[in-house]
Amino acid sequence: MMHQEGIGLRARVGELTRNPNTKAIVVGVATVALAPVILPLVKPILKTTIKTGVTWYEKTKSTLAETAESLADIAAEAKAEVHAQTENKSLPNS
Repeated sequence: MMHQEGIGLRARVGELTRNPNTKAIVVGVATVALAPVILPLVKPILKTTIKTGVTWYEKTKSTLAETAESLADIAAEAKAEVHAQTENKSLPNS
């Protein structure tokens, strides 16, 4: 541990700010201290953002389901056409 008796306040603060652990602790304490003040102010914005995200998710999910159904229908039609062509080729000419 360093001997800090001869170091002034400004030097001590400077030394602490260079330590990444100290910065993380300060940010954590400030977040905990300010959360009760800031959260009620940003709650409507957060709520609107989350609602928008949920709405987009539901619309995207629905669109993807419709697209998958359309692709399945197209694949089934193509398969039926290939099967019909194969049947026509294998039938003897009359």
